[in-house]
Parts: sequence; structure tokens; C-alpha cells
Amino acid sequence: QVPLVESGGGLVQPGGSLRLSCALSGRTFSSTSMGWFRQAPGKEREFVARIDWGYGYTKYAEPVKGRFTISRDKASNMVYLQMNSLKSEDTGVYYCAQDRGSDYTYESWGQGTQVTVSS
Repeated sequence: QVPLVESGGGLVQPGGSLRLSCALSGRTFSSTSMGWFRQAPGKEREFVARIDWGYGYTKYAEPVKGRFTISRDKASNMVYLQMNSLKSEDTGVYYCAQDRGSDYTYESWGQGTQVTVSS
């Protein structure tokens, strides 16, 4: 398994922005897709965004469309989640995950980074 390490979480006021980072180790193949998920207290983990490593195609959950942007940097083996216009309901632990075969089966997960949106 390829370790994934998230960073960039923190406390932000409503309307603010944060950028999450996910560092990948080892070689990342074009067949891979990367995803961001989140889990709020007392709720199940939910999909946030996804990007195809090779072509850069993206997909977003409806609640974050227009506010969040997922991107990847092949040279540095990094995945990012830019989060703008944050709302209290965006609060949760955010996880980076890897789908090596782009078949919507995520084999590797990071440890998570906490995002708290509060005034």
C-alpha cells in the first residue's frame, strides 16, 4: 500500500478558505484516481471530490460544487483540495484516498485532517 499523508486542516470562520494537501509515496500510475472524503461527528463518511490522475477529470459532491476544487501535481505527487466559502456543515475529518484501478474501490486511505468551520 502507498501511504497517504494529509495536511492543511484547521479552524476557519464561515466564508473562509483552506487548502488541504495529500502527499503520495511511490510511483503513481495514470490508471489511478484520487478522492477526498469527509466524516462529520455522528455521521457516516461521505464523498467530496475525485480526480483522475492521468487526464485530470474531476467529479464533485453536490454540496461542494462551485466552492471546492480538487487538483493534482504529478511532478510532486500531491493532491490538493481548495475549499472556499466554507460553511459550518463542512466541518469534519477530511481523508485522502487512492483508487489504483479507477474502479471506485479505494484501497489506501490517509489518517485524516480535521477541518472546523466556526465563528
